[in-house]
Amino acid sequence: MSKFELKLPRMGESVAEATLTTWLKEIGDTIEMDEPIFEIATDKVDSEVPSEVEGVLVERLFDIDDVIKVGQTVAIIETDAEVAVTTASEVEEVPTEALAAVEESVVVAKEAVAPPVQDFSATERFYSPLVKNIAKQEGISVATLDTIKGTGKEGRVTKNDILAFVANGKHTTTVPVADVSDAVKEVVVKQEAPKVTEEIAKPTSSSHQVTRVQTTGGDEVIEMTRMGKLIAKHMIDSVSTSAHVQSFIEVDVTNVVNWRNKTKDAFEKSEGEKLTFTPIFMEAIAKALKKYPMMNISLVGDTVIKKKNINIGMAAALPDGNLIVPVIKNADQLNLVGMAKVVNDLARRSRENQLKPDEIQDGTYTVTNVGTFGSVFGTPIINQPQVGILALGAIRKIPSVIETSEGDFIGIRSKMYISHSYDHRVVNGALGSMFAKAVADYLEAWDINREV
Repeated sequence: MSKFELKLPRMGESVAEATLTTWLKEIGDTIEMDEPIFEIATDKVDSEVPSEVEGVLVERLFDIDDVIKVGQTVAIIETDAEVAVTTASEVEEVPTEALAAVEESVVVAKEAVAPPVQDFSATERFYSPLVKNIAKQEGISVATLDTIKGTGKEGRVTKNDILAFVANGKHTTTVPVADVSDAVKEVVVKQEAPKVTEEIAKPTSSSHQVTRVQTTGGDEVIEMTRMGKLIAKHMIDSVSTSAHVQSFIEVDVTNVVNWRNKTKDAFEKSEGEKLTFTPIFMEAIAKALKKYPMMNISLVGDTVIKKKNINIGMAAALPDGNLIVPVIKNADQLNLVGMAKVVNDLARRSRENQLKPDEIQDGTYTVTNVGTFGSVFGTPIINQPQVGILALGAIRKIPSVIETSEGDFIGIRSKMYISHSYDHRVVNGALGSMFAKAVADYLEAWDINREV
């Protein structure tokens, strides 16, 4: 028998560390090749890290919420394979005493709340190890799990599917656990839709403030998700950092709408991709950023950094209601076909929680489509340290004055609003408005006879 060090793999050039969010395996569990061992998070992307060997998990070197650097050993797996590794005692970062305390605390927690044992051999439906682990933690029976509609490939239940089921059907009550080490602060008990009338408190200690939530009979107590907390902090930091100013422009996109309606079927047949409005808008924004490069900057302290690459962040809605911003790298170098392929791919993998950490990094400007939800316009918050964000409103058919050489008349036109939020510390009203006007001018001048 030999021991294999499972290290945190490289997740992209700009990603140097990640936070451990979930252990999917306990010490002593049998591990199969490519089976997920733990889950990590970088900014807003959650990823499973699989095992490279078969064996038994014998040591876990980090706790939940620990920050791990790329290349650090996270777990030790005992295997029959011939591998040369460093033993746990040779790893300087291994907190032996802390690990023993964590293991003892886990035993206490398991005894305090013992989830029911699920027999997954009784179902013919496939479930990933992560979904099974969540089901066990939440006390979801296999019969109940079989009723969840899956949005994954071939109808498989994804992580987002089961988390949405938990959020919609259960309440979370935090129960203090006495005599447990600092590594395990509380045990979370899931109960089927109770009426919460008592105070809910986190465990007390001399170094932790007690948080109490008072509820009435019909209220529901919902803990914010990790992503929700990250987004909330990011938004508050942005509002307190940047002097937000908005400019609004109405855009006549009749030519764009007519051209897309005429082209979309042939486009999908020839390219194998749906042609939405998003890549068209992204092309216009990339050209405007090329024309006004001082919108493609970031502000760090008192220093302005003018970006060489035009990397446009594209806000995408997730099944749980949160947003994530994958980045279209070098957007100005893509033709419309290439832009459509990138946009569709990023949007699909955002919904399926399959983005790589590197794909949400290094954005230089951000776009959000509030029109997807029926909004006419919005006042979006800047994605720091960028200095601008553009909101695309809903396209509506409205009566409009049309000017011709023979006079003015009323006609039906397809119009939308674009809302530009920008940082008034470095972007004045003239630049902010001219940039938005450049986007509008490009869209209004769209060639109805354009070839893709």
